[in-house]
Amino acid sequence: MTAIAGTPVVNSWNEWDHLKEVVVGSADGACFEPTEPGNRPQVRGREGAPFPTGGKSAQAVAQANAELDGLARLLESRGVSVRRPGRHDFGRALRTPHFEVANQYCAVCPRDVMITVGNEIVEATMSRRARYFEYEPYRHLVYEYWEADPRVGWTVAPKPTMSDAMYRQDFWEWPVDERHRRMHSSEFCITQAEVVFDAADMSRFGRDIIVQESMTTNRAGIRWLKRVLEPKGFRVHPVHFPLDYFPSHIDCTFVPLRPGLVLTNPDRPIRQDELSLFTDNGWELIQAPEPVLTNDEMPLYCQSSKWLSMNVLSLSPTTVICEEQEKPLQDLLADQGLEVLTVPFRNVFEYGGSLHCSTWDIRRDGTREDYFPSAVYEPLV
Repeated sequence: MTAIAGTPVVNSWNEWDHLKEVVVGSADGACFEPTEPGNRPQVRGREGAPFPTGGKSAQAVAQANAELDGLARLLESRGVSVRRPGRHDFGRALRTPHFEVANQYCAVCPRDVMITVGNEIVEATMSRRARYFEYEPYRHLVYEYWEADPRVGWTVAPKPTMSDAMYRQDFWEWPVDERHRRMHSSEFCITQAEVVFDAADMSRFGRDIIVQESMTTNRAGIRWLKRVLEPKGFRVHPVHFPLDYFPSHIDCTFVPLRPGLVLTNPDRPIRQDELSLFTDNGWELIQAPEPVLTNDEMPLYCQSSKWLSMNVLSLSPTTVICEEQEKPLQDLLADQGLEVLTVPFRNVFEYGGSLHCSTWDIRRDGTREDYFPSAVYEPLV
């Protein structure tokens, strides 16, 4: 690979500019998520049933890979260069001075761990032990981009210990009234003692980046992002969705589609005092329709909600990819003047993501723009 004159090989400033190169995930070697302080996986609809351990079945892997490959083919048919993760032994146990887990997870969702911010690649800390080394399947690509173009930046967030002290071990047993009380102070399963964030809690709007405080991203993680990105001309805005009891990753809650238009989750409105960033700058927020699948109908081992329906991937300001069966959402987006492409993706849901989660955009057309000219912003001092 050689750098293209005038255009860095890594270049993506928002979620909607014309997509040129992307990484699509893979289910090869995927395992079930182990139980750990930051995660309590449950069999859907079967309270008390033991959650499976070890590797996913060959059938489950093949079904997910067939849909991931189908997404890759669709992208290539639209002129997008598609890259894939390298192989990784997710069945290998991890042991550090601070924790151990019996196995790792998967490389289905590169969006969770990797993010492109302009001409820079940022590797997130991650928040769960089984995902500690999940950057490794992408490291060969990062080196390739970094070696190809001196304009490409590469920042790796500090790895947290993931020791027991990093988690609130009783979080999962809190009764509803306690959860409601604590959620308004954004106290979830991770403490504030270390820098913790998943990249999928970030959404890019040119000069501005919004970051959800959640079960997978804490205030220390947001402060770290501010200190790293503010000197480079970005503005980092924490956002909250106070009706979400288990917030994790923003791209099923608040999804920008093009300049001035955001798809929102009717069950999880943005906090009222944070809404003005968008309304004062001329953004329209449209509510996603009720998903076709109910929570009870989601795949048995899926730990995500029905709102994976919102997890769409924009190819340009005029084109978006939706899951094949989500006809109400397709109709809504078509009414907004968008060309809507569809692919089947239900079998990928078991792995915790859909179309946006399972991709990591490397290059889009465009430059850094200011989409919030009336923003009032106080940088860290």
